[in-house]
Amino acid sequence: MIHLITGGVGSGKSGYAEQQIVELGDGERIYLATMAAKDDESRMRIEKHRERRRGLNFTTIEKPTRLGEVEVPAGSNVLLECVSNLLANEMFMPGQSGIHSVNAVIDGIEHLDRQCANLVIVTNEVFSDGVQYGNMTHIYMEFLGLINQHLGRMSDLVTEVVYGIPVPVKRPGHPEVSL
Repeated sequence: MIHLITGGVGSGKSGYAEQQIVELGDGERIYLATMAAKDDESRMRIEKHRERRRGLNFTTIEKPTRLGEVEVPAGSNVLLECVSNLLANEMFMPGQSGIHSVNAVIDGIEHLDRQCANLVIVTNEVFSDGVQYGNMTHIYMEFLGLINQHLGRMSDLVTEVVYGIPVPVKRPGHPEVSL
């Protein structure tokens, strides 16, 4: 089962995703962290997430790039946090995927899905602020949109968290809305 969870910054999507993994039962829980600790702000965010997971029996794997190299126990419950960090790392970190980042991210997630019983994926909704960005940010947003669309199609469940409220977007037995 794949559950894609999206929302804006500070929407509560990470806490909701952790709750979804816990509700899957006592199986092995893997937290796959993609944020690279490159400055004080990112280190504070990482510590905040670690503190919130304390006592929830997660094994943490820190892997900011190259998900295709990750091996998790068969049948485990994996929380991937988050696609937007992973994409930025693949695009902009030296020696990573660059213009091939979309394929690297999707291939890595599909690799994880083949190994685990349940995969909960956190991504960000960064598309509705109306701000005009520079070329590289525009390309990043386009790539993230392509990845999110692919993940939405391959997911069994899709939820958007808005102001801490989970809003179902895709559920089994309910056809997707097409515009």
